[in-house]
Amino acid sequence: MDWSAILLTLRLAAIVSLALLVVGLPIAYWLTFSRWRWKFLVEAVIALPLVLPPTVLGFYVLVAIGSQSPIGRWWTTLTGHPLAFTFEALVLASILYSLPFAVQPIASAFSLIDVSLLEASALLGASPWRTFVRVVAPLSRNGILTGVILSFAHTIGEFGVVLMVGGNLPGVTRTVSISIYDDVQAFDLASAHRTALALLLFSFAMLTAVYGLVRRPFAVARH
Repeated sequence: MDWSAILLTLRLAAIVSLALLVVGLPIAYWLTFSRWRWKFLVEAVIALPLVLPPTVLGFYVLVAIGSQSPIGRWWTTLTGHPLAFTFEALVLASILYSLPFAVQPIASAFSLIDVSLLEASALLGASPWRTFVRVVAPLSRNGILTGVILSFAHTIGEFGVVLMVGGNLPGVTRTVSISIYDDVQAFDLASAHRTALALLLFSFAMLTAVYGLVRRPFAVARH
């Protein structure tokens, strides 16, 4: 197996899932409790990666961060090298691609919270931040964990987006999915099978953890 690709993929997934936790919590909170009548447009934008072909999203991300774009020129001025086809580009594209897998489970968990609990917390003088930490987050723990696990697992299996934005640079942008593709192209089916089987078992373990979290409240309720 290509351990360099495996370690790079795990690093990418860890950074992306952590970033999505930071970004996804406020977005999910706003989507759940905001009364803005047009918020469904924001929901549609966040959900786009669920239906959009990965190559389409990857293409537009590549255009947005290319050397001729404002973002690309700013990054080149800041770092001295282009943003496209770097690990940082993979992180950016992966955050966009996995955003709905983090936001939707968290928003679903937030929506189950009794609003009267938030009102009671406010009446007792708690700030919105304290209410979130002491009330919202504990009651939404399973949804938050589900979002983190799904975004981590989804990042592990990305192919089209990372190939478009990062290319195939060993040790820099070559992820596990690209490594499997390269092995198949080289007719090294034994190596491809080992890596694919490891990815299959890992994905199954992640989904088992997610469904275990989702079913736990119902299992408790039956008793």
